[in-house]
Amino acid sequence: MEAKGLKVNTGKTEVMVSGKGDERIVIRDKEGETLNQVQKFKYLGLMLGEKGGLMLAVRARIKAAWEKWREIGPVIGDKKMPRKLKTKLYTTMVRPVILYGAECWVVGQKEEQLLETTEMRMLRRIRGVTLEDKMRSDDIRKELGVCPIGEKARESRLRWFGHVMRREPENHLKQMLNLEVPGRNTKRQTERKMT
Repeated sequence: MEAKGLKVNTGKTEVMVSGKGDERIVIRDKEGETLNQVQKFKYLGLMLGEKGGLMLAVRARIKAAWEKWREIGPVIGDKKMPRKLKTKLYTTMVRPVILYGAECWVVGQKEEQLLETTEMRMLRRIRGVTLEDKMRSDDIRKELGVCPIGEKARESRLRWFGHVMRREPENHLKQMLNLEVPGRNTKRQTERKMT
């Protein structure tokens, strides 16, 4: 890389091995210094972990959303403030923090449940009820006019998909969508398509 003019600061460079095992690797720079191996790191706003999956990213987004919630807490906690305004603050300031980067999420059942639970905790606070009040989540959503966060995440992914599909055929994003990687599983997938 240095021959091409790129100087890498090996003190700041980290290595992460992604896979199911707990494999440790040793990578050294040209001076013999070992690069630090980490279990997780943030890349372009998305938290990545060595085990893969989305749970780390979802938890990081939820943490950031609660931080935003605390910033606007005095307004949301004010009993004189209209519920409609509190809901608007949630949908325009807090929910986008949770859903940042959702276009590229492959959300599993556990992650979606965590998102729904977090959103309902916030909506119950806006509504001024607790779980002990036994008010149904659907009723709270209907009263506040807020659709489920899982639907918003799907909408975000579909918007991105439409954006990619409208690209020219030679665009790299569109080409990646139809890319087939050769290997053992490619043969099985082709056989499944034929049956």
